[in-house]
Amino acid sequence: MTIESKDNEKLKLVRKLGERKHREREGLFATEGEDLLAAGLAAGAQPRFVLVAGARSQLSTTVVAKCELTSLDEVAPDLLASVSSLGSGTRVIAVWRRPDSVAPQAPCVYLDAVGDPGNVGTIIRTAHGLLDATVALGPGCADPYGPKATRASMGSLFARPPAEASEVEATPRPRVALVAHGGDPLGVALGGAGTVCLGAEREGLRPEVVAACDAKVTIPLHGGAESLNVAAAAAVACARMSEAATGA
Repeated sequence: MTIESKDNEKLKLVRKLGERKHREREGLFATEGEDLLAAGLAAGAQPRFVLVAGARSQLSTTVVAKCELTSLDEVAPDLLASVSSLGSGTRVIAVWRRPDSVAPQAPCVYLDAVGDPGNVGTIIRTAHGLLDATVALGPGCADPYGPKATRASMGSLFARPPAEASEVEATPRPRVALVAHGGDPLGVALGGAGTVCLGAEREGLRPEVVAACDAKVTIPLHGGAESLNVAAAAAVACARMSEAATGA
């Protein structure tokens, strides 16, 4: 049967999961789109249920086969669009259990009060792709399981679930602080780093986080630019760490 009522319990749950407090209370999160569904399945995760706009035949046969243990429900397209966080609507919404938090292990990227969910998701994707690293989320960070963060991660949050770190001291040493000014050249300290630490774009790292690090590094900028987007800075740092690890 096709879901045709806005009061359906699964649709109501998806609406609730748009808010962080409900994601944390329920221990669940939602993703939109077949690509994220396929990425979760490829990483070995199984969604609680999947909602499809119209006929399930629109999904690839591979995705349908891997969802054989999952409730896969067809939904009237306008109803699915009504619970989507995308302005254009979506063809697929999957609901998943939030993974248990993992312990930070080297190589690690520590984020301090990075509150933009798009940046958090992008850094999870970057750390996974360039360094196969875990991202450790410190206090004040955006929820990596919110809609913007999950889209920006492009599925990497399934392959490398982020860790939660109530303090930077929980991350592997040596720790290197990425600061806007006054740090050492990148290649010197990042080569043997266990953790690279990044802060919010405007405020940067808190002084107590910098104090807990073993070294400070700065990305040299040209043309009068003041700083880089934190996700771009993370990409530069991860690339340098990867080069040092491989001897490239």
